[in-house]
Amino acid sequence: MKDITQFFRAKEKGEKLTLISTYDYWSAKLCEESGIDAILVGDSLGMVFQGNDSTLPVSLEEMIYHTKAVRKGAPNTFIIVDMPFMSYHTTVEEAVKNAGKVIKETSANAVKVEGASDLVLEITQRLTSIGIPVMGHLGLTPQFINIFGGYKVQGKTEESQSKILQQAKDLENAGAFSVVLEAVPSKLAKDITQTLKIPTVGIGAGKYTDGQILVFHDLIGLFEKTPKFVKRYLESGKLIKQALVKYKDEVKNGQFPGEEHSY
Repeated sequence: MKDITQFFRAKEKGEKLTLISTYDYWSAKLCEESGIDAILVGDSLGMVFQGNDSTLPVSLEEMIYHTKAVRKGAPNTFIIVDMPFMSYHTTVEEAVKNAGKVIKETSANAVKVEGASDLVLEITQRLTSIGIPVMGHLGLTPQFINIFGGYKVQGKTEESQSKILQQAKDLENAGAFSVVLEAVPSKLAKDITQTLKIPTVGIGAGKYTDGQILVFHDLIGLFEKTPKFVKRYLESGKLIKQALVKYKDEVKNGQFPGEEHSY
């Protein structure tokens, strides 16, 4: 089974890490069979799976439900779980309780939190001290969408770049084992990657991070539109639609089912 040490070895050897964000048994199974290094069960399931406009409505129980399915599909893969909105934003004690519930009920390996406020830093320290690895997340942090005013690139000014760099250092000092950098200029991501001893994982952060993460459904081209930073390795949405239309036509004209499909 893959474990947290792969992150540190990769950083030390200069080997790129591959991560996928997904939410179900079959896609997780495909990721494990393909040798993907780690899976993030992201609260992006609120948008990708549930059809919401943001990640904010996702509950802790929904994260646990999806992570259980992912673990069944990828029993030997390192799995990280997003702590959803308001599951770690009130007190350290509440955060510890909720993170512990996630790890105990899902057999996941780590949790991920967004931002680097004093509360998040304290939570990171506490969770790490009791044996729960924490991944940080900086730049475009979707749980702060109402503060940002939309899904916008972060770190465009010198001031904001300095702030994000300092936040990354703070997360490292608090005990985070890795930091996701989302939607930030590649130069900033490079500076952070070179500064930190822990690995960075980029999504819309250029090629200089220690690893990359994409949402499974974006990577396979399931949806018509994807963000600029996504490379579509397959146009599965078009292929699936073609298959559905063909099925409908064959049922309508009596072609399906044939003798070979009958008992």
